[in-house]
Amino acid sequence: MALQKGSPAPDFKLKRKTADGLEEVSLHERIKESKVVVLFFPMAFTGGCEKEMCMVSDGLAGLEALDATVLAVSVDSPFSQEIFAQKAGIKVPLLSDFNREAAKAYDVLYDTFLPGKLDFKSVAKRSAFVVDKAGTIVYRWSTDDPSVMPDLDEIKAALEG
Repeated sequence: MALQKGSPAPDFKLKRKTADGLEEVSLHERIKESKVVVLFFPMAFTGGCEKEMCMVSDGLAGLEALDATVLAVSVDSPFSQEIFAQKAGIKVPLLSDFNREAAKAYDVLYDTFLPGKLDFKSVAKRSAFVVDKAGTIVYRWSTDDPSVMPDLDEIKAALEG
């Protein structure tokens, strides 16, 4: 069942690759510090996902000014995500949900991604969640169309609300 506004946000602990090695990132730990924007995206090294991550990176200061941390999640390995971030100039932390546990908990997995073209199973849908410091989802957006981008103005409004 899809998570809705007002639902408790499922916690996750996911890996991130940095120049210093692998780092574990916990949603529970992050919400102690700030509100969190959780962005699920389908796949690294694709045009739409690069566009989204660069758009969010460009708007990062505006989100941080609203006391928010942004975490971007895909099913890619942390090693490919690190290279993707370096090549595209992505400033948002990219977290690997290689085992698909977070995407399952947030109910944002495609049964089949791009049927008839790629036919990949268990790829994350482009989705956005805003989680307040109490761990409650205050905004939820998800699309089956991977070409549609999240609305940063809606996300900002949820952070202000």
